[in-house]
Amino acid sequence: MDRTKALSIVKEQITEKRYIHTIGVMETAIQLAKEYGADQKKAETSAIFHDYAKFRPLDEMKRIIVEQKFDARLLQFNPELWHAPVGAYLVEKEVGIKDAEILNAIHYHTSGRIGMTLLDKIIYLADYIEPGRNFPGVEEARELAHVNLNKALIYSVRNTIQYLLNRNQTVYPDTVDFYNDLVMKGEDVG
Repeated sequence: MDRTKALSIVKEQITEKRYIHTIGVMETAIQLAKEYGADQKKAETSAIFHDYAKFRPLDEMKRIIVEQKFDARLLQFNPELWHAPVGAYLVEKEVGIKDAEILNAIHYHTSGRIGMTLLDKIIYLADYIEPGRNFPGVEEARELAHVNLNKALIYSVRNTIQYLLNRNQTVYPDTVDFYNDLVMKGEDVG
């Protein structure tokens, strides 16, 4: 699917502010794909559709999580996590994208998981560091992203977990597993 068509589909699903965010994620993902040797077209498509379900009603997302037998633990955690797996499902069903790599990158862009692929990592990080983001630590993550992908991910995931812990919020187990997987593998990319 070409970029213009994909963006027009997504624009109908999200707010203007989220659309600007999506453009930033897309541009960042393409740049990271160039730097780390990933498929740039898949990075572009994954980034464009990463927030496809962001503004779907919570009851619709909950229904899809149950019906599609996604990880039931999702329902015990912040609903901000829900749009990622639901989005992957809806992108396949409504848009017709069948590429498993793209769908997985969408599915895991909020939580991470053990064994993230290069594309998964790029979308996760691009969402975290796109130019419109402004929070403590984002500049450091941006700098690391152009030096070492996995070090940038470790930094970013640790920052996210610390943010949640400081607010006495729960941390989704896949996110902890993602962090531990990166640290234990001691992966060194870039």
